Amino acid sequence: MLFRVDHASPTSLADQIAVQVRAGIASGELSPGERLPTARELAQGLHVNMHTVLRAYARLRDEGMIEMRQGRGAWVRPEANAALVRISELAAQLAAEGRKLGLSPQELTRLVELS
Repeated sequence: MLFRVDHASPTSLADQIAVQVRAGIASGELSPGERLPTARELAQGLHVNMHTVLRAYARLRDEGMIEMRQGRGAWVRPEANAALVRISELAAQLAAEGRKLGLSPQELTRLVELS
């Protein structure tokens, strides 16, 4: 999979990387169990700080998309699928809109529970 970032974009570099991994999982370009580039390799290829890649990978790990092991790399979780990716994207959009409107995480949770 080819990764690209736009240094001029208002979207953070870590978010751009995470979006590309999610899109790769959703499209089937990245298969369950497939190994991702190491943070160092990807950082060098994209000309970004390694910690930027690690932030993206940590976010994806927290979402259940990938697994990470120090010194062993990152790979797509066997359970990762297009539906999970779509729900994660929608949740991220909802959280971003809620923040813009000044809603607390608790208020957002309550709104979701009422839906």
